[in-house]
Amino acid sequence: MGRLADGTRRSRSFLAAEAVETYVDRELAIIEGIERGLADVEAGRTVSHEDAMASVRQAIDAAAGSTT
Repeated sequence: MGRLADGTRRSRSFLAAEAVETYVDRELAIIEGIERGLADVEAGRTVSHEDAMASVRQAIDAAAGSTT
């Protein structure tokens, strides 16, 4: 971290605080996404694996110019 601190003219403690803040923000975003997903499951806003895969295959076929 010394080279980065020297190269950016920032203190090691500043860089460490920024790294921790970035990590915490990312982890909170992950938790919020999981909570949204759980709320969707509870509300019945889900799609079966088979239906999802059919949609994916259809999109791939359309992008490839296939008519199947």
